Parts: sequence; structure tokens; C-alpha cells
Amino acid sequence: MKAVESRAEIYLMALQSLSKAEREAVIARLLEDAKLREDILDLMTMQQRQGELSRPFREYLTETRKRAGKG
Repeated sequence: MKAVESRAEIYLMALQSLSKAEREAVIARLLEDAKLREDILDLMTMQQRQGELSRPFREYLTETRKRAGKG
């Protein structure tokens, strides 16, 4: 296990050991920080979409431009 993963496991265990009210307070504080909130939302989106098919970014851009009438 890498050091980052090990440290993350420690923090997760500490968070899980808190009462529900304490966990909610910690998470609320994390979400107050705009940059952390954005990171959390990005990670959630990646986790939710993990099983979806992917395609090259340039292909996406080409399709988007065509739909917008700029292609």
C-alpha cells in the first residue's frame, strides 16, 4: 500500500469512528471550502461514471461543435 493510500485509510477509519453528528459536521466543513467541494464532486462523478464507455476528447469536441453549428 502506498503512503497516500495508507494515510487515506487512517483518515477514513478516524471519520468512521465518529458519531453521526460528528461525521456530518466534518463533511459539512469540508464542503464549505469551494476547492474541496469541487474536488469531492469531481471524485463522486468519476466514481458514478466509472462503468461508462469512454471516447477521445477530440471526438467529443468535434461532435459538440457540429451540434452547435460551428463545425
